Amino acid sequence: MNARRIVLRGAGAAALLACIGRIGASPVKPHHGQHGMVLFGGADGLYASHLPMMHAPHDRQVILQIGMADKALDAALRRRLDGKTALWTIAPENFDLDRLAPDSDAPLRAFNADLVEGHFEHGGATRHKGTSIMVDKVLLFRPLLPRFAVSGTARYLQVGSGATRFLVKQIDSRPDFDHIVAFRTRPGAPNDTVEVPKKALEETTAAALARQLGGARILGTIYFDKADLT
Repeated sequence: MNARRIVLRGAGAAALLACIGRIGASPVKPHHGQHGMVLFGGADGLYASHLPMMHAPHDRQVILQIGMADKALDAALRRRLDGKTALWTIAPENFDLDRLAPDSDAPLRAFNADLVEGHFEHGGATRHKGTSIMVDKVLLFRPLLPRFAVSGTARYLQVGSGATRFLVKQIDSRPDFDHIVAFRTRPGAPNDTVEVPKKALEETTAAALARQLGGARILGTIYFDKADLT
């Protein structure tokens, strides 16, 4: 009789502890994960563009202005990337992507990451491990469309204000493509959004972009992908 009561008390206590554990557990973050990014930039600054997908946890288009905590590395990367179109990517530690939203109550100010020459998921070579990256400014944060949509125009945001700049396509269709282009322009050139006709999921040509940029010299494509945005 007494033994039975002890067993019941033990089972009841276990159930109560499990319930308390569920109540106290942190809620699941739907946008928590490893958020790979394209690294690009030049003498005037470094930038990172999140590699988006049409589903959580990656259904956000995010562009950051960043800096390396190691100032010598920061300067070296600016020199190495300036005017170049070779792909570099960032393989960061896991974090909640929504911490980069303008209205986040816990803004992400820094994170650690490996810097990879090439694509970190497709045979790239890690050049710098465990690098501390500072988030200087969030230039763009856009949730991706949850439903099918079509746009006949490809809109490109200008990133940077020096002689070497970048165009990053705004992802506003579903399906769509991710496209980052480097170009050189004259000092003081306007940094307005560039709009060109869009042909399904075809990569926008350098000639079409140059016409809208007043004859700026297109250096080439840094990144183009449509497989993850269908």
